[in-house]
Amino acid sequence: MEEKIYLYPVWVRVWHWLNALLFFLLVFTGLSMQYAAKDSHLIPFNFSVTIHNICGIILVINFLFFAFANRFTWNGKYYKIQLKGYGRDLWKQIKFYSWGIFEKEPHPFPVTKERKFNPLQQLSYVIAMYLLLPLIIITGLGLMFPELTLTVLFGKSGIWLTDLFHQFLGFFLTIFWLIHLYFCTVGKTATSNFKSMIDGWH
Repeated sequence: MEEKIYLYPVWVRVWHWLNALLFFLLVFTGLSMQYAAKDSHLIPFNFSVTIHNICGIILVINFLFFAFANRFTWNGKYYKIQLKGYGRDLWKQIKFYSWGIFEKEPHPFPVTKERKFNPLQQLSYVIAMYLLLPLIIITGLGLMFPELTLTVLFGKSGIWLTDLFHQFLGFFLTIFWLIHLYFCTVGKTATSNFKSMIDGWH
């Protein structure tokens, strides 16, 4: 029988679920603003803008809390990539997800107290949380406060380029989110990973 490990303290779970809720609302309202008519009665454009902006501000606060907590708690160690042998371990994990998992092979990097993420998870979480999320926050703030955005960049409207980059980042973060949801279902059972993020135990 596998040993139960307490991996997700209350602050990680609260941050995680708030982040998930905010991301869902931001994607939903972002798509609404992109495709709904301005005078739509189903989801009024101005309502989507307001909700999107409020969620964006809360997301900034939530991200700053996450970065601060990771800096000063043991949780931050899970995001530190050790380069020695990392390429080999990453390839091993990719092979497992590509076909090993379907052949019922043992997981090459089982979860332990010292290693919460496998190499592919670690890389994707570092890129999502420490690169893409800060960039989408910066571009979002640029759209909220256009007076801070360059008027012209490379001969194009600075606002237009900021908006384009913001949508581009949103697309990739949405793909990450969907893949994350899928891999949450490939734990010991289809719901065990979701349960871990409720009670904290893996």
